[in-house]
Formats: sequence, C-alpha cells, structure tokens
Amino acid sequence: MKQLSLEQELKSNSYPGRGIVIGKSPNGKYAVTAYFIMGRSENSRNRIFVEEGSGIRTQAFDPSKLCDPSLIIYAPVRVLGNKTIVTNGDQTDTIYELMDKQQTFEQALRTREFEPDAPNYTPRISGIMHVENGSYNYAMSILKSNNGRPDSCHRYTFAYENPAAGEGHFIHTYQGDGNPLPSFEGEPKLVEVGDDIDAFTKLLWESLNEENKVSLFVRYIDIATGAYESRIVNKNQ
Repeated sequence: MKQLSLEQELKSNSYPGRGIVIGKSPNGKYAVTAYFIMGRSENSRNRIFVEEGSGIRTQAFDPSKLCDPSLIIYAPVRVLGNKTIVTNGDQTDTIYELMDKQQTFEQALRTREFEPDAPNYTPRISGIMHVENGSYNYAMSILKSNNGRPDSCHRYTFAYENPAAGEGHFIHTYQGDGNPLPSFEGEPKLVEVGDDIDAFTKLLWESLNEENKVSLFVRYIDIATGAYESRIVNKNQ
C-alpha cells in the first residue's frame, strides 16, 4: 500500500467528519494516536475536548446552546491498564467495560453498530493501542451500514502487529461532504506520523478545514515506559 501524505489527505477533504490516526513515530520510540472532530451544525460545533482522568471527554462549549447530547457528548479516549481506547462515540465505554470483563476488542464491538442518525448512519470508528514491556500493537475497527441500509451492519477490524516506525493508519467517518454524508470506504489509509508531538499536532490542526474543524487530541506514549504526553486543541476558546 502506498503511504499517503496525511497533510494532503486532510487538506483535500473539507469534511472527513471524525478521524482516528494510530501509528509509531519514525524514531520507533512512541506509540502515536490522534483523534479529531468536525461539525456542520451549531450543535456539533458547540464542543470542546476536556481531560477526564487519563482520557478525554467532549463537552458543550456553551451549555445553553446544547440541543441533543446523545451522539456528540461522550468519552473519545479511555485507558484500561496498558490499553488505550480511541473512538468516535460512546462505544469507548462499551469496549472499556467488556474488555475489563475479559472480552476482546472485536467481541465488545459486536454489541454495537453504526449511529442511528438517518439518513447518514454515521460509521462507528474505533481503535485500541496495546503498549506493554516495550512491545506495541494496535487495531482499528469500522461499523458501517450496508450502503445506507439501516437493517444491515458491516463490521471490519484491522490489526497491526509490530507496526513499522514512521507508519500510521488513518480512518475517518465520511468520504467527504454531502447529503446524505457518504461513509468511509476501504481499509485505513497508510500515512506518515512524526517524532515530535507539537509539530504533529500543528500539522494536523492546520490541515483540517478551518470552517468545519472543532477539536483535536494527540497522544504520544513511550513504548519503553508507558509514560505519555497529550495535546488538546479546541477551536472554541
């Protein structure tokens, strides 16, 4: 698979929706993840990321303007031992709770499907990173409707064992803007990631569409120690 420029992928798409990047830094030292949200409606744009324990949560920037919290207020990132869970919805909690009961990532997601937001039926995208004793692997998942049919869910999981330094994978909810919004197709895109968390955060944020971007989270986990650094950028300040 050809490695794509993440910068160009973002700059060429005005509305990828919500996106997850997971990979390994070029120096081989860090497990890298990023999660961003975008919005077209006032309700979707009225959000910020806030820290919650070792993870993050979405929160209304102006609570008086919050209309329907059901699909926009959730914890995108949670940490379960040596596992970091990143998703675009409340399936973060499903994965956390069921993996805590010894079920697998895939088993947990078998209990969920795409979002009930007809006519878009937004895919649920999820990722999990496993960092332990100097080893690192990750997996990504997408649950999507069968070409907009609400009675049929297609489930795809992609596992990356011993990922190569400098490589990451990018999955997002929409192919681009539209009505209804067209769901992401294919396997996660092979993209590059960087060694420096601040430079990578800057590249991502500046590449996202200025009108539609809402919030960005980036985390670098030291594969040797499990220690991590995070960055949050919110358009609403």
